[in-house]
Amino acid sequence: MNGKQGLSVWTTIRQGDDNPNSLRVSIDTKAKVKIGNLSRGGKARTLEAKQADDHDTEWQNVLVPFGILNTQTDQLSIYLGQSAETSDFIVDCLAAWWSDNQPHYSHLDELVIALS
Repeated sequence: MNGKQGLSVWTTIRQGDDNPNSLRVSIDTKAKVKIGNLSRGGKARTLEAKQADDHDTEWQNVLVPFGILNTQTDQLSIYLGQSAETSDFIVDCLAAWWSDNQPHYSHLDELVIALS
């Protein structure tokens, strides 16, 4: 067990926030987005509405948005995947985020992940 055994989640998060070698990020997935020639309720952002399928039952893909918020800088990174919201998908997104951001955080000893 780690040295934080028995502490509340809030106490652990606060300790991490006070530690200059710790970074807290908040992660969350949102509603899936259907991709295809789908109707938008008759609304378009063009002068002429594009022709769409009559029913929204035939989509080509579904995208899953996944966000990672750096709570210190309020920087939001959004990743889109085509898999289900599995632990593998979440880990892949976190690994991609860390790969992109690791050079900025070479001093970190701890990454605290808050699930929203």
